[in-house]
Amino acid sequence: MKARIKFRKYGILRFIGHLDVMRYFQKVMRRAGIPIAFTGGFSPHMVMSFASPLGIGLESDGEYLDVELSAPVESAEAVRRMNEAGVEGIEVLSFRQIADEKKMTGMTILAAADYLIAPGDVPHAAGAIPWDWKEKFASFLEQEEIRVIKQTKRSEREVDIRPLVFSWKSVPEGIVVRLAAGSSENLKPELLMDTFVRTWPEPDKEKALHGPVFSFRRLELYAFLSEKGQEGGFVSLESLGHDITT
Repeated sequence: MKARIKFRKYGILRFIGHLDVMRYFQKVMRRAGIPIAFTGGFSPHMVMSFASPLGIGLESDGEYLDVELSAPVESAEAVRRMNEAGVEGIEVLSFRQIADEKKMTGMTILAAADYLIAPGDVPHAAGAIPWDWKEKFASFLEQEEIRVIKQTKRSEREVDIRPLVFSWKSVPEGIVVRLAAGSSENLKPELLMDTFVRTWPEPDKEKALHGPVFSFRRLELYAFLSEKGQEGGFVSLESLGHDITT
């Protein structure tokens, strides 16, 4: 049996890296008595995989961890026990059974992510962001192409990031954008906004490039599912599971 854990990461724990989050959940699983399965061989380890590692310093309301269970456990009970065994900064939100197929793991089916982008709370940000930045962002996305140099660990290449921005909307705190995520195509919000800032006229651009002016918070992760003959659409990773009752 496989289960998908949804959790949020906030506060001071936003500064711990992906490997530390993995070790955190390994300890929480043991303390909470979650019947998680182990691999075989000379060095067994818990069977778990994260949908998408979160960048250091970012908060999130929608992170996902897939695990394999050796025995069933009720969803509500698992959530309660894991939160009691954990610490402030990571909160388990749901624990749901998912399909056993490898092709349905969060890492495999991940296609998009929602981010809340807002003016930063550092003193520099207040004077560096023009009052009409949302209108400028709307005009920025009206371009047919937005070409940037995208760097990886091994190389760099010029890409068009406009198709990787699926949608956006204005909210009181800032804007919410849905960006491509996953193993094939992905766009980080930092790259999007850095490219956006570079289109500003002087002196706004000069002020903003002196330091980070936007804050980023991940809200949700999505798969893209389509039925034969239908258009399909984005669905949250959480919605692809169901609560476990015994």
